[in-house]
Amino acid sequence: MRAIAGRRPGTRVVRVLLALLGAALALGACAQVVPGVAVPDPAASAPPGLERFYGQELAWGPCAPFATTEQDRQIYADPALQCARLEVPLDYAEPEGRTATIAVLRHVAPTSPERIGSLVLNPGGPGASGIQTAAYLSTSLVGTEVGRRFDVVGFDPRGVGASEPSIRCLTGPERDADRRDDDTDSSPAGVAQTEAEEQQMVGLCAQRTGTDVLANVGTRDVARDMDVLRAALGDARLTYLGYSYGTRIGSTYAEQFPRNVRAMVLDGALDPDQDPTTELIEQGRGFQGAFDAFARDCASRPNCPLGQDPAQTTRAYQELTRPLIDAPLPLPDGRVLSYADAQQGTINALYVEAYWPRLVRALNDLRAGQGSALMTLSDEYYERNPDGTYDSSQDAFEAIRCVDDPRVTDPARALARAQAYNEAAPFLDSGRGASGARDSCAFWPVPPTSQPHLPQVEGLAPPLVVSTTGDPATPYQAGVELARALDGALLTKVGDDHTAVFQNSQCVDDIATRYLVDGVLPPPNATCPAT
Repeated sequence: MRAIAGRRPGTRVVRVLLALLGAALALGACAQVVPGVAVPDPAASAPPGLERFYGQELAWGPCAPFATTEQDRQIYADPALQCARLEVPLDYAEPEGRTATIAVLRHVAPTSPERIGSLVLNPGGPGASGIQTAAYLSTSLVGTEVGRRFDVVGFDPRGVGASEPSIRCLTGPERDADRRDDDTDSSPAGVAQTEAEEQQMVGLCAQRTGTDVLANVGTRDVARDMDVLRAALGDARLTYLGYSYGTRIGSTYAEQFPRNVRAMVLDGALDPDQDPTTELIEQGRGFQGAFDAFARDCASRPNCPLGQDPAQTTRAYQELTRPLIDAPLPLPDGRVLSYADAQQGTINALYVEAYWPRLVRALNDLRAGQGSALMTLSDEYYERNPDGTYDSSQDAFEAIRCVDDPRVTDPARALARAQAYNEAAPFLDSGRGASGARDSCAFWPVPPTSQPHLPQVEGLAPPLVVSTTGDPATPYQAGVELARALDGALLTKVGDDHTAVFQNSQCVDDIATRYLVDGVLPPPNATCPAT
């Protein structure tokens, strides 16, 4: 794994949903019916040259062929789920050229005059599977007002999951080796070694995926795919729920197609005008805040591996994990727990408060010389399968962020960024000094396709932005800024979890339901309490 400073730990919400969707949701009662409006002729309103894509009919069938893991195969066997492939241009500038297919999954609402249309969702990442998340979320929404009024639809963005072609950079053994690697050496030789590894990985991405694919996997193109999907679903306007990085897809769509939006819930926001270095530093502060909240809770309990003094927990964590730099911990399966994996496993557990007990147990195990529990948390973050294979999520994360964001190619700027990250998140500081190694994006073979900016959204129906006060991955202020940029309503959720909609907050779910069904926004300064 590359050094954390210089990359964003993935802002994926799918693990949060899988952790929390076991409880049934009880949303608001039925309200005034807002009938859905079918598209009379999608091809007639398509952008020039894209008529055949906008006018395509989706061939729905069983979802089993779309499964990429054993867990997926079990869930996708549900006969209530239907899957299809949406054809889109690989390059929208050349619609007659090579095409890609987008994997789509839906859970159909009961046949009823109350049906409004489709609720399209994205779980974040970038790189997370939307069809997997839709399969889980739709199960929890059965019998709720949202489940009765909408088909729940998820899609794997281009290059991700079951969509084709898939982004592929590293094999399973290569990813394992990457995670074992020590990138804490900040000497000139250590920086050179890390950068050589980054360049090697970039070369493998280009070789195995193709530069034509890598050039067209950014959010700009995902948003265009989503409008093709809207038309293929038969919806005159889009109803959308985006988590985490999915809020960037939403704001990009809102700028490209403002008059095609019916309703848009953006939860766990990314600030569209924030440069990626500032975003990284702010996220570091967010993870430090989440670690401090975890540590305070831990210190109040007798079995806390960090001790009972909250003022010393960061130091205690460093003393527990830093020895792994020189002496990775052997594991029963033949692997070793590296310092980087210990950090990533910890970060994974900080996404949602429900994982804190697991982190306590894992750190206690580490104190006792056992690393399997912490490695499991890291494996879950990286989506490593029991057979040692990986899904495409981490490869996609690298590729998408490298075409979405401006690059840091100046070594002095890379060093300053790493130093600022260590100051923002001292619990992740290796103690070896900040490294000026540039990350993979500095060597990426295709140019960026997006830049941070304030979106122009004239004609957009006001969206609902949900932001959690202690969100570790997408800081609260980013939601404030996104709501302001889109002239939308802000709903504040008090808590420490990453995202909130349909995750066991009755208050949040009631407000989101009223907005999705009736278009009713909450009053100014609306706040939901901690759950």
